[in-house]
Amino acid sequence: MSKHILFSSAMSFLFLFILFTQISCNKNEKPAMTKEEMQKRGAYLVNLAGCNDCHSPKIFTAMGPVPDTTKLLSGHPADSKLLPIDAALVQPGKWYMGSSDMTAWAGPWGVSFTANLTPDEPTGIGTWTEEVFIKALRSGKHMGIGRPLMPPMPWQAIGQSTDEDLKEIFAYLKSLPPVHNKVMDPIPPNQLASVK
Repeated sequence: MSKHILFSSAMSFLFLFILFTQISCNKNEKPAMTKEEMQKRGAYLVNLAGCNDCHSPKIFTAMGPVPDTTKLLSGHPADSKLLPIDAALVQPGKWYMGSSDMTAWAGPWGVSFTANLTPDEPTGIGTWTEEVFIKALRSGKHMGIGRPLMPPMPWQAIGQSTDEDLKEIFAYLKSLPPVHNKVMDPIPPNQLASVK
């Protein structure tokens, strides 16, 4: 009988050990975020990273330029005209130039235009998947396979974000109202003289 009591006690101890181990391990796990929580955290990360600084057209106020809330993150306006660019000023070691609303940039790489990050299917990221978005920011390539993401886009820093952070940013971007805005393709440095 003592063997039976000893065996029962050992089994009870083992059961309690496993139970407490599972409870303590589960305390460290974060519960899955809801879609709304992901979007809210994504909005926080987008604002913290200053994405609106370049990707949102601006309205000029007495306090200076502020993002146009009707076109948040819609990229360089398709109808915006560039001023002529003196290629001698944007050579390596010289100046970089930005448009007045900071949605277009000229430098040794040529001219780059900030992308439409709204979920508009023909002109934004509406057809992108979460995986494509993460791959683009990790590889520095449009859609993860295309042309390079151009300066001043800080993809090298943003690409070091956790998968969770990038998924939250993507969830927020996909929750925005779609803005139809076909952003121009980059202009290579050997074509700066064509900017008029």
